[in-house]
Amino acid sequence: MKDILVIAAFAFLGAVAAGLLGALALRLLRHRSLTVSMTVVAAVAVLAMLAGTLAVAWEMFLSLHDLTVVTIVVAMAAAASLATALLLGRWVVARSTALTLAARSFGEGGSFAAPTEPASAELTALARELETTSAKLAESRERERALERSRRELVAWISHDLRTPLAGLRAMSEALEDGVAAEPDRYLRQIRTEVERLNSMVGDLFELSRIHAGALALSTARISVYDLVGDAIAGADPLAREHRVNLVGDSVEALPVEVDSKEMSRVLGNLLINAIRRTPADGTVAVAAERTPDGVVLSVTDGCGGIPEEDLSRVFDTGWRGSQSRTPPAGAGLGLAIVRGIVEAHQGKTAVRNVAGGCRFEVTLPTTSA
Repeated sequence: MKDILVIAAFAFLGAVAAGLLGALALRLLRHRSLTVSMTVVAAVAVLAMLAGTLAVAWEMFLSLHDLTVVTIVVAMAAAASLATALLLGRWVVARSTALTLAARSFGEGGSFAAPTEPASAELTALARELETTSAKLAESRERERALERSRRELVAWISHDLRTPLAGLRAMSEALEDGVAAEPDRYLRQIRTEVERLNSMVGDLFELSRIHAGALALSTARISVYDLVGDAIAGADPLAREHRVNLVGDSVEALPVEVDSKEMSRVLGNLLINAIRRTPADGTVAVAAERTPDGVVLSVTDGCGGIPEEDLSRVFDTGWRGSQSRTPPAGAGLGLAIVRGIVEAHQGKTAVRNVAGGCRFEVTLPTTSA
């Protein structure tokens, strides 16, 4: 028993000495290739065995022949271990290099393509994660490009829409100033109309900027959809009368919702104004509200004749007008974008689809328990 303890002690001391030397070597070579580190690890294992064996042999007074045999055996094991470590290290380094080269495409705005050569389970998992990240980055870049295009279009359109009324205001004010206006009262009424239009456009821009900046503060309270729709219809009734459009709100259930009544009134107002302006005279704009498994759905159905299928996905984009017309009734193309922003701030969603004779805009709000 005593001999076994002595052998264990000498083997332990030899292994500790080899381990300390290996730790020092790894620290000094920590910035070198993985192949070097793996070779050091293999060498530490061999040296630990050799040091323990030599220490035990010295203590046990083995013959010179036996010591030579043990040393040769250990040396052969060391050679095989170091060769295996070198091969494994070079294989891992080659796969890591291939993965690094493939990952450089991220910085160049490209997509990641995993190396085709077989790799370890860890490198394969890393490649899968990089592929997933690449797909997400591609989607993000596409969204960013779309937003940038939308911003450029918006700036161009708003610049055009501001220039036209400003030129008219300047001409009318100069005519009044020079005393050449044939009907001063009509000019004044027209100036007021243009100023109100500009004020509305600036208000829409301010609202949209708050939405995009995430600064839209909501003061939510429980309110009946019936009251919300009733107020919106009352506000849009003068415009409907002017365009000779029938407003119908008979299919509205008295459902409770938790919303900011001011912002949600703006949503319904924008939808109703948009529907009235695009519905021909003697047409009908119908408002409805119902409970569905997804929540409370508010809908506005108009008689615009429908929207081309290729444009349905762009209806709520900033600046979309549905036509190339830049006339005042076409608006600045901000109303529906504001609708989507406000609804999404309420954790809801918007949708549009074609129906017989027109289209149906839907706003889905989260259900509120009664």
